[in-house]
Amino acid sequence: RLRYQSYPWSCAWYLKHGKMMPDDGLKRLGDSDSVFLGAVGSPDVPDTVTVHGLLLPMRRNFDQYVNLRPAYLFDGVHSPLRDKAPGSIDMHVYRENTEGEYAPIGGRLYPGTPHETAVQTAVFTRRGCERIMRAAFHGARQRRKRVTSITKSNAQLFSMGLWDDAFRDASKEFPDVEARSLLVDAAAMDFVRKPEVFDVVVASNLFGDILTDLGAIVTGSVGLAASANINPERHYPSMFEPVHGSAPDIAGQGIANPLAAILSAKMMLDHLGHGQSGNAIQRAVAKVLKDGKVRTPDLGGTATTTLMADAVLAAL
Repeated sequence: RLRYQSYPWSCAWYLKHGKMMPDDGLKRLGDSDSVFLGAVGSPDVPDTVTVHGLLLPMRRNFDQYVNLRPAYLFDGVHSPLRDKAPGSIDMHVYRENTEGEYAPIGGRLYPGTPHETAVQTAVFTRRGCERIMRAAFHGARQRRKRVTSITKSNAQLFSMGLWDDAFRDASKEFPDVEARSLLVDAAAMDFVRKPEVFDVVVASNLFGDILTDLGAIVTGSVGLAASANINPERHYPSMFEPVHGSAPDIAGQGIANPLAAILSAKMMLDHLGHGQSGNAIQRAVAKVLKDGKVRTPDLGGTATTTLMADAVLAAL
């Protein structure tokens, strides 16, 4: 049995209260086993407010250092890539989620003058690198036993140099898993050129963020992209959300694809120990997509959000 507590923390809530969540918001969320987050964003609220006022505080305060983003080409979904068979694209990206390039360290000097200067400092710790890499290797053991590390150490000598060292050391703990390293620019090409070669990918905060949007598109639509923000030790709740934003350009039209949110719920059930229920959701989504009778506009159809959700419920 699942018990739900809903909170209306959104851009509308921000415009009324001047903040994305109440002062005790994290305390309230911390009393839960998991958090299921809807896409948040609005043109009348800066992205910096929504991201730094709600999303990143959850990820950091709850130490959700594993951002797991699957990319899978379902039967019945057309990839923009030519001649890709169903299931041929099947990867799990493990994105480091609490430090790296998104660490909030830096500042602006002499704002509004010709000498204005901005400093943004990336933070890489051996602990942070090793723990996301170990999670990726453990995940690969449940799949095809291949891990690709994304780097740019030829240019980012210090941060990515540490990343590479940590990856080499972590790989020694998993001799049964094939480990390789790939420069991020080459990885971007291969995500398009030959995405079927990837099994598990481990990447820093920025590289993982960018590559998973590319992974979502080559599997048909960002409307299919689910994600999990996981605290593996379960000291804090994990958080589950679609990869995509709130799509304000189609807000109120009732045509957004709900499958990314539904598949995120599948990942939440898996995390909570209800794997059979999670698999049932996965099979229901796969059936609807394979049948091809109900498709939202991002998949080339005319169905509404409600019709797509109802089709999944019927299949379930």
